[in-house]
Amino acid sequence: MTTPSTPSAAEFLMGGGATSAKFPTIGTTVTGRITQEPTVEQQKDFTTGEAKFYDDGKPQMQLVVTLATQERDPANPDDDGTRRLYVKGQMKAAVSQAVRAAGAPYLQVGGVLTVTYSRDGERKNPRFNAPKNFDAQYIPAAAAELHATPPPPAPAAQHNRAAAAYQAQQQAMAPGQTPPF
Repeated sequence: MTTPSTPSAAEFLMGGGATSAKFPTIGTTVTGRITQEPTVEQQKDFTTGEAKFYDDGKPQMQLVVTLATQERDPANPDDDGTRRLYVKGQMKAAVSQAVRAAGAPYLQVGGVLTVTYSRDGERKNPRFNAPKNFDAQYIPAAAAELHATPPPPAPAAQHNRAAAAYQAQQQAMAPGQTPPF
């Protein structure tokens, strides 16, 4: 038995969760900056919505990673590019290998994760599609920040700079002189 995950205040107020990242064809890549702390939750059966368990009764778990991507669905005017990756199975192996290769301890908010559907695995059951195999790359948060465009200064910072410039001008003026503006 699992506890359902509680949505953030923003998710609750502004609507549903993020769109799932999709990998319809070999070569499909999803890249994005991690925007929320990844969470672990129990997998659910796609058809019934019931929690999934292994034959021995242990729950089947997955890591949920929320990314800010450049993807947009033209049919959805509210699509902001947020995508969720449900990391399990072979994708879990690829992502953990990418994290180790980056020298990072885990996936961090601000890090950049890229996952590519690279090939099909061996089809072991004729009733199911062949499993998807993935490649992944990870750039830790600190390294990703080095390559990010700095955000524009906050209004308070702009105000502080303007106030400092005015104060410097006042100190540079001779006594009794009036400002030029």
